[in-house]
Amino acid sequence: MDNKDSEAEIHPLKTEDVKAQENHENSVERRIVSKQSSQLSRLSRWRTAAFFISLFLCLIIVFAFSFIIPCPERPVSERTWFRNYDNAVAYQFLAIEDVNEDKVQDVVFAFKAGNGSSTFNGSCLDEGLPSPCAFVAAVSGTNGRALWERPVAEEVEWLQCGIKQLGGAEAPGCLVVGKPVSLTAVDPRTGEVQWRQSSDFGANYTVLTPVSVIPDVDSDGVQDLILFIATGDKIKTFIHSGKNGKQIGSAGSLNMDGKARYIRLNLDSSSYFLFYTENSLYAYSLKDLYSAATGMEIKLPSLEQDPQWEKNIDRTTHRLSLLSSGDIRYLAKIPGQSRENILVVKSEMATLINAQNLQTLWTLNVSRVVSEPLLGYYKPDVLGIVLESEIGPNRKKVMIVESGSGAVQWDLKLNSRAESPGPATLSTADHRSTFLIWGEYQVAGNETSSRAPLQKLYLFHPSYTNVLLELRNSTDQIIAFNAMLFERSRHACYVLLRGPQASEEPGSVSLMKRKLKEDVSESRVIWLSQVAVDSEQYIRDRLYRMRFHSR
Repeated sequence: MDNKDSEAEIHPLKTEDVKAQENHENSVERRIVSKQSSQLSRLSRWRTAAFFISLFLCLIIVFAFSFIIPCPERPVSERTWFRNYDNAVAYQFLAIEDVNEDKVQDVVFAFKAGNGSSTFNGSCLDEGLPSPCAFVAAVSGTNGRALWERPVAEEVEWLQCGIKQLGGAEAPGCLVVGKPVSLTAVDPRTGEVQWRQSSDFGANYTVLTPVSVIPDVDSDGVQDLILFIATGDKIKTFIHSGKNGKQIGSAGSLNMDGKARYIRLNLDSSSYFLFYTENSLYAYSLKDLYSAATGMEIKLPSLEQDPQWEKNIDRTTHRLSLLSSGDIRYLAKIPGQSRENILVVKSEMATLINAQNLQTLWTLNVSRVVSEPLLGYYKPDVLGIVLESEIGPNRKKVMIVESGSGAVQWDLKLNSRAESPGPATLSTADHRSTFLIWGEYQVAGNETSSRAPLQKLYLFHPSYTNVLLELRNSTDQIIAFNAMLFERSRHACYVLLRGPQASEEPGSVSLMKRKLKEDVSESRVIWLSQVAVDSEQYIRDRLYRMRFHSR
């Protein structure tokens, strides 16, 4: 301390400079701190403002969606609805389409009457047709309300919906093949006619169904249609534009040895049409059919021919040497690992053919199959085939066959009418299927053959292999039957079209949609064996809660 005092006495000016420098440094530090504090304070205010602005915007969005912007209303579907037409007859067509775009499937069907329903007051004379005439109608799947009705022809030979690009429209359309010969494209959303064309199919003809859609061959940007018309032992081939219905080229002719039906098989880069009669099987490539109808060659990726198939087709008769001749009842396409396989159902056996190398995969003894083979899932994700075969007068056997091996997974014997509807399947969330079967079950030993069998609808699910649910008993004549999920993965229903057929006297025609759960809750439980695993009410409740899945 003494040294500092003496230093200050010796150098007084130096001490004052040091103090001044220290004061200046302190002042600078204070200004820097003050400036930093000001910046931090300003940044904090901006952060606070941004937070409250974000919070305010979030509240506005929540408020808008909660109170201002209305949520889309989910259509409330009635559990059961009916649509009745008096003094009418019905055709065997039921198409399930979302006509009014409310995400619920609707029903398109055809009937013949003098006038339409009172909702539209349409008449045959409005379209220049004699009365009575054929109407095509669309009915809402939610409540059975008529969406539209349209007189289309004197008679309906065939009705097919879900045809993409028909008439050049974005939505799939419906094609009506009428008598006298006419092709009519209808917009299923409005019922308006997109185009109508007359054609000369000849006398006493039959349309082979379904109508097939082929690639665009007239370069108008729209897929085209190919129709097969049977007259005696000949089949005429007609190609029509999907855009305006005009015929492309002239009619080709195919020779068959009897009444024929057909299926279409899509291979990797080619399409083949398989025509089958009682005794023979014929194969034509799409390229051959196009050349026969137009007299021209065209190069399109999908008009190629498969070398393996061409080796097995007789170039003169177009017979396909798959199997020995016999009573061929049905051909069906069965999905395989890489290609669709071919199921050949004959009078005494069913055979699955590999479509790639045309070799036999398996053979099953089955007699007189009475309905078209149907696909379903008995085991999770293992495709099965439903076959119904006649085993005696008014008796049939229902079998579920594994498609990969041909092994019978489940079978049931029922009394059955000749005109009973075929079976139907619905995919469930457990990767299996619910099977809907028509007939009359009787306990072994109590069969009675003195009366005509009743028409009862049964439900079977593989989770209970020894249980049937009897859903309903119908005494009316059933013209058409179908089961469908009316909404994606939910709303399982079946549709019944009942009344006189087109060849009978007019009467009352009824279209009904019924929610499957309603019948399950009121069903009668039938034990196929004496072993009762659970109570009947528990089984009803479990199958009532069963969830469905749109594959």
